[in-house]
This record gives sequence, C-alpha cells and structure tokens, in this order.
Amino acid sequence: MPKKDPYASLRFKEFRYFLILRFALIFAWGMQFVVIEWEVYSLTKDPLSLGLIGLAEVIPAVSLALFAGHYVDKLEKRSLLQKCILGFLIISTGLFLLTWPLVNQNFSVQLTLILVYVLVFIGGIVRSFLGPTVFSLFSLIIPKKHYPNGATWSSGAWQMGAVLGPAVGGLTIGWIGVHWSLLVIVGFALIAFIALLFIESKPILNAAKDEGVFKSLKEGLTFVFKTKEVLGALSLDMFAVLFGGAVALLPVFAQDILKVGSMGFGFLRAAPAVGSFLTILTVTYFPLNKNAGLKLLAAVFGFGLCIITFGISEIFIVSLVALFFSGVTDGISVVIRQTILQLKTPDNMRGRVASVNSMFVGSSNELGAFESGVTAKLMGAVTAVVFGGSMTCLIVLVTGVVSPKMRKLDFSKDLEDNDLE
Repeated sequence: MPKKDPYASLRFKEFRYFLILRFALIFAWGMQFVVIEWEVYSLTKDPLSLGLIGLAEVIPAVSLALFAGHYVDKLEKRSLLQKCILGFLIISTGLFLLTWPLVNQNFSVQLTLILVYVLVFIGGIVRSFLGPTVFSLFSLIIPKKHYPNGATWSSGAWQMGAVLGPAVGGLTIGWIGVHWSLLVIVGFALIAFIALLFIESKPILNAAKDEGVFKSLKEGLTFVFKTKEVLGALSLDMFAVLFGGAVALLPVFAQDILKVGSMGFGFLRAAPAVGSFLTILTVTYFPLNKNAGLKLLAAVFGFGLCIITFGISEIFIVSLVALFFSGVTDGISVVIRQTILQLKTPDNMRGRVASVNSMFVGSSNELGAFESGVTAKLMGAVTAVVFGGSMTCLIVLVTGVVSPKMRKLDFSKDLEDNDLE
C-alpha cells in the first residue's frame, strides 16, 4: 500500500492557486459582511436593518441557485469564475465609493441604505453562481484519487477565511475606519482574481448541449434525491445547522447566563471556528476515508451532544470547551460531506448538485438563526439550545437507521478504483 501523503493535492500548482483564491474570496466576503453590518447599524441604530442585510443576500442566492447550477454545468468554469470575481470586485468597489465622504455627504441616510441593500442583493446573485463554480472547478484541477485530501485543504482554506475575515474586519473598523476597510476587501478580491490567472481553462463536461433548463434542473434534483449518500450528507448538514444553531443565541448566553461580557462573547464566538480549523488541519495527516459514513454520523451526533452541553452549562470554561468541540466535530463532518459530494457527483452534474448543496446550507443558516430566535422566545434560551441539540442527535439516529448506505459508506474502495485507472 502506498504511503499516505498529507500534501498530495498541494503538489499540483493549480490547486495551490485555487486555495489562495478560495481563501481570499471567503476572507473578503466575511470581512465585507461585518463592515457593512457595522456601517448600517451606525446609520440606523435599528437591529431590523441588520436582518434586512441577510435577507437581501439570501433571497437571490437561494432562489437562483438551481438555475445557476444549470448554467455552471454548461459553461467553462474558469471564465465563469472570472466573471463572478469581477462581479464581487464591482460590488466591493461600489461600497468603497459609497462610504467615501466626498460622495457620501451628498446622499441622505435613506438613499445610502437603499444603495447598500441593492449592492448586497447583487452580491447574492453573484453568490448563487460562485459556490457551484468553485465546487466544479475543484474537480477539474486534481485527480479523483486526491479528492479527499484536496477537500480537506479546500475546507481548511474556507475555514481560515471564514475565521479571519470577520475578525480582521472588526479590527480594521477601529484602526482605519469603514471606508478604508472596504478598500482592504477590494485588495483581497484582486488577489483572488490574480490567483485565478494561473489556472488554465478547463473542458466542459456536460455533453447535453440542447437540454432544456427545467429538464436539466429536474435531473439535478432527481440525482440528489436518488443518491442516498449525497442526500444523507446534505440532510445532515441542513438539520445540524437548523437545529444546532446555538451561535445565534451567543449574545444571550454571554450577557445573561454566563455573564462574561463582550470579551467572553468574543472567545465564545471564536471557539467553534478554532476547533473546526484545527481539526481540518489534523485530518490532512489522518484521512477519514475508512468507515466514512459511520464517522460522519458519529461526528454530527457528537456535535449535537456538544450543543446540549453548552445549553445546560453555567460555567464559562465548560461552555467554551463545549463550543470548541462542536467545532471539532463539525470540522470532521465538513471534510466527509465535501468528499462525498466530490466522489459521488458525476462531472456533468457538479454545478447543479453544488447548487442544491448551497440551497441546503444557505437556507439552513438563515432558518437556523430564525428557529433559535423563535424557540428561545417561546421556551427560553437554555431550553431552545438543548432542544436543538437533542433534535440533531435524533436526526442522526433516524438517518443511521433508515439509510444503510450511509452507515456502510467507505471511501477506500472508490480511491482504490481510481488508483487502478
């Protein structure tokens, strides 16, 4: 048996540039969201205005996702990703100009807000194409036998960007202000665009040139719902986020239950991301290919237990550790889910399957925050979090019982077959 190489996918030059552009995009997107939130709330002092930011982005991102997947499968991935990054550059540059005092002083607060929401809405359209395009390009850069290793590094780049982007955004607002923080975002978008120049154009693998849009969408949805491993992975992801959304209630726990103030809140907010990122790095050395299905079920079940522990804890260090391990278990499930999607999805359907995935993930994030808020209002924050963690565990048990394919899932055979090709 050949020796496992934790850096196998990194030995491909294009994949290294792919990681750079993925990190830069996620960093810029996360930083931009934080900076926009700060500016909008500074202008309005109305929490509802913050909710409208998420709504403005998620409506086009989710509603256009399936159509975006259809066109991603039909078009050349590198050039489409170039257009997505250019779209993001236009949006970030527009926000930079909008916050320029020479421009902003001529606008009313209401007009400024409208323009911000319009740019965020356009960003949602870009996002609907961006996710499926990145997912599809990944599979064209490295051989299939390296997908698990590549998915680990790709998830690590995503997680690092998701952690550092918002954190840097919060710091630069205080250091250089909103306006110049947005220029930093423009810079990271440019880095992503430049990295993409080092990746060559790729072949279009969807041969059905005359296929109608709705027939194409139906095929994509049919594939997802017929392929039990893919459907199980997406469902576990959706319900874990939907019911395990303790992060949405962290301000309540920090202020009213643990009484640790803003500093403690910052540590609580960072703990899951740190746990997830460290796990993803560790997995590069200890692959999860064997008995992957059981490991995924165990990881999501463990995530639910961590959420329950966090909900009942009244001790800060216990809550912090629980959130850290919720990130550890989530990191394991992220790597396995991404590997399932890469290995089980046919090349000619990657865009559509990735679009279904983005709908599951995108909607569950928004609905998870909503669910947490509603249940906290009805039954209190502690009960709401414990309920959510319990539901996550229950869903894992049900999935394990009704989906034997998920229990028996093992990547080792798939990878051995690809070694023989």
